[in-house]
Amino acid sequence: KIETLRRGVINIMATEAPKEEVEKEERIAARRTRILAKIETLRRERLGEEPKKDELVVVDPEKERISWKQQEKSSQRLLKLLDDGTQLVTNVAIASDSVEVCRRREAEEARKARCEKLEAEASANAERFEEIMKKWSVPLEKKVPQALQELLEQQSSSCASMVDEKDKLIGELQEDLKSKDDQYVRYLKKQADDVDLLVERMDEETRVFKKACKEEIQEIENAFALERKELLEGNKKTWEDAVAKRRAREVEYLKIRETRIDENEKTFQHLRIKNAEEVTMIKVKLETDIQVLQQQIQQMKATFQLNAEKLEYNFQVLKKRDEENTMTISHQKRRLTRLQDTLNTLRRKLRKQEASLQEQLIATMEEYKRSTEQYRELQKKVKHFQYSDAKRFYDIWVMNEERVRMMVGAVLNADEIIHRQQLGLEWSSPSIPESPMHPFKFETQCVSEATLYASQVISDTEGSPERVVANQYARPLVKQVLTLLCQEAGFLIEAKLLCLLEPLEEEERLLMKLDSIFKALGIETQEDIQQLVGFCLQLEPGDKSTQVPPSPVRSTQAQLIHPNDVSQMLRTYVENRQAVTHRRGSGSQRSLQVTQSHSELLEGSFWKQMVSVLPKSHEKVWTALLEGLSKYHSVLLSRGELLDYTASLRQQNVELRTLLSQYMNARINRELHVPPTLVLPVSVAMQSS
Repeated sequence: KIETLRRGVINIMATEAPKEEVEKEERIAARRTRILAKIETLRRERLGEEPKKDELVVVDPEKERISWKQQEKSSQRLLKLLDDGTQLVTNVAIASDSVEVCRRREAEEARKARCEKLEAEASANAERFEEIMKKWSVPLEKKVPQALQELLEQQSSSCASMVDEKDKLIGELQEDLKSKDDQYVRYLKKQADDVDLLVERMDEETRVFKKACKEEIQEIENAFALERKELLEGNKKTWEDAVAKRRAREVEYLKIRETRIDENEKTFQHLRIKNAEEVTMIKVKLETDIQVLQQQIQQMKATFQLNAEKLEYNFQVLKKRDEENTMTISHQKRRLTRLQDTLNTLRRKLRKQEASLQEQLIATMEEYKRSTEQYRELQKKVKHFQYSDAKRFYDIWVMNEERVRMMVGAVLNADEIIHRQQLGLEWSSPSIPESPMHPFKFETQCVSEATLYASQVISDTEGSPERVVANQYARPLVKQVLTLLCQEAGFLIEAKLLCLLEPLEEEERLLMKLDSIFKALGIETQEDIQQLVGFCLQLEPGDKSTQVPPSPVRSTQAQLIHPNDVSQMLRTYVENRQAVTHRRGSGSQRSLQVTQSHSELLEGSFWKQMVSVLPKSHEKVWTALLEGLSKYHSVLLSRGELLDYTASLRQQNVELRTLLSQYMNARINRELHVPPTLVLPVSVAMQSS
């Protein structure tokens, strides 16, 4: 019945669970419909649209609440304040952008006009230069010194006018460059003023918005308080009505109960009279039954006498059957003799089979020893490879970390130069994360540490250096405990293994038994063996005030437990080990000292910190400085081109002077009555006067 009832409850819960899920989905769908209708209504109110006639208007009862209306009103006011503040703040950026666009347009027009002017000047100077060069061939045809002097004066005046125009052009360009520098300074000042204005407006809008939020929150709280008061009054009225109804029902129930009590008393009186009559009738009937039973006893005595005679007869029959059984036993003895002969023959065959199996066992044990030695050699190789891999990983880590730290140092030096030398700002060095890799230290733990330690204790050999274990007991005491455990804990070893261990030597048989016991108890480390030794010790009668295993300091006052108490001690040890395992969780598996998951977490966080050493604000400063320096570089390139052009003009002037000196020092001038060398100083003196 209980099982049937449990199944019925499970079926009811299984049928109710889908209903609850369906109701939950319906509530979610209804809530989504209300939210969509609310969003659509707000959108139409903002756009000033009227709802369509064919659309289904969803009436939400929550919209009729005072708190909901106050929330809508507050949200609309806050949205309006937010839009106005955003427009006021963005006006500054829009004005700045418009000024920048006008400035760029004017700069582009000025650059085009300057380029056209330079091209026109270059073409005009080229034509004049060609004219001057053409006129140098005329003096060869002139024979009159006065005409030659006039020509030279014209050439010199042309060259001087051309040089003056070049100087004037250079002066105009320098004036433009100076005005551009002044305009750049004014523009930077204007941008600083705009930023200050923008920050001031943002602060003001933030204060206004905070104040409006506080006011609206207060209004919403007042609406909620009013709504709560109304709800409390309605609930109180409903409660009083319910209490009045319950009181009326209780009075009616008391009247019905009194009526039932009267009816039950009348019924009880009637039943008592009826039961008295039935008792009298039953008494008469029982006396009649007693007389009948006495008559039956007399009949049973007669029957007993008859049965005694029958038993005597049966005894004689059984005596004859016993003689027949004696003859059958002699026949079975002869058969037993024949079966004994057959058994002896089978035993001889069994001894031969055991001898052959013994030889196979010896060969198997030799193979086992050889495999054990190979396994130990393999463990040594695994330790060596683990050490070499960890060493290689540590070296690569150190190399990469040094390289990254050098790159980070270079970036920080550049950031310091930019802030202090280029921008004139204060600069503080950011914190560089420390390396998660500690100095190289690597060690591995052997998988069969408990068995190896037991073999060292039993064989009294040192082997590999032992780890320093807290609360370590002496080796002779540990050896006594292990021997006692092998003698009394044989129930933890399989029977087949005991049969296979009989032909082995005493020490090997002891080690195999200990390995099987360790596996059954879950002992894997040297610390587990030391803890087991502590449980195998018992204190002196005067020092039994604690249930904790005795420490090595007090082990001199302790002695081994009685062999009969070994099973109880093992039960206590296993329960204690399970409790410790339960408190510490599922326990940690022995692995390398630096686990992979922890190292991956530290490495990932270290490299992320190294990447993010330079703050985002400094990166923005770098970007802004790069743009400013790029513009400054373009200005310097244009000035460099102008300087190269000026240098080319100077080079042309030098060439013209050289050519003029060559003409003045020509041999033809010596043949003239009035050489140009005499005329030029006079003309220069006249011009100077």
